Amino acid sequence: LQKILILLQVTLSVVVGKTLMILFPNAMKRYILKMGEKSRMNRNPKFSYENWGPTFFSFKYLQFVLKVKWKRLEDEAYEGHPAPNTPVVTLSGEVCHLLDFMKDNRPLILNFGSCT
Repeated sequence: LQKILILLQVTLSVVVGKTLMILFPNAMKRYILKMGEKSRMNRNPKFSYENWGPTFFSFKYLQFVLKVKWKRLEDEAYEGHPAPNTPVVTLSGEVCHLLDFMKDNRPLILNFGSCT
């Protein structure tokens, strides 16, 4: 049921967005560029609106957004409920699942960090 609701919401969004791009191309260009500022996409000089702007509200855009939103349904965690068994990739490139690292009844601790 959740996937159907997401499909309807994203499809409606794409149809409305595509229609607005056809009817009001300049206004939609400004809107998309404003969205690009929030994600800092505009700061990369190799990306121009002409390269990525027209891809918004395309069929590939619809497929990508659906894939991401459907995948996120599996990743939701709620207090008092079992943790999601999210796929992870080991340093050797092997794909496994988070809960594969559980041992007996011991808690699993995740430590996130970065190196620069």
